[in-house]
Amino acid sequence: MLTVPNALSALRLVGVPVFLWAILSERDGLAVVLLMASGLTDYLDGKIARTYGLVSRVGQLLDPIADRLYIVSTLLGLAWREIIPWWLVAVLFAREAFMAVVVLIAKRHGWVGLPVHFAGKAATFNLLYAFPLLLLADGDGTLSRIAEPVGWAFAWWGTALYWVAGILYALQLRALLQVRRVDAA
Repeated sequence: MLTVPNALSALRLVGVPVFLWAILSERDGLAVVLLMASGLTDYLDGKIARTYGLVSRVGQLLDPIADRLYIVSTLLGLAWREIIPWWLVAVLFAREAFMAVVVLIAKRHGWVGLPVHFAGKAATFNLLYAFPLLLLADGDGTLSRIAEPVGWAFAWWGTALYWVAGILYALQLRALLQVRRVDAA
């Protein structure tokens, strides 16, 4: 379905390899702009879809894929450049693995996906704003000194909310499974 929200999500997907090239080749200005544009279009695609009734299955699939690809490529790029520690990458990837299990269980029981929680959107927002700030902090000057604590604050909040959202999804799935068991009895 060709809609503005889906086009924004597709544009974000196309930007992932460009972003990865920019961060690994230390074209930080371009990388920061791409990350900021990704965060803005992530917000806009959902807002436009809900406001104008343009929510679609394609959009529900594209949006989280684009989010995850930006998060993965950013984590790997920042860790490769030693801007963030590898343990943070491991903590965030562990949450992705946890969610993969939750989604597989949901699919096994016939659910294609679980409704998005505000905590999940807030986590993504925090992480998508943490990364450009941490990238800006990799330098000298006043902007770097300001960006570092703010970037780490967004990173900590985003990481905590990422796990909170994952636990909420697991609890939601558990509740759905319990209702199904009661209905089947």
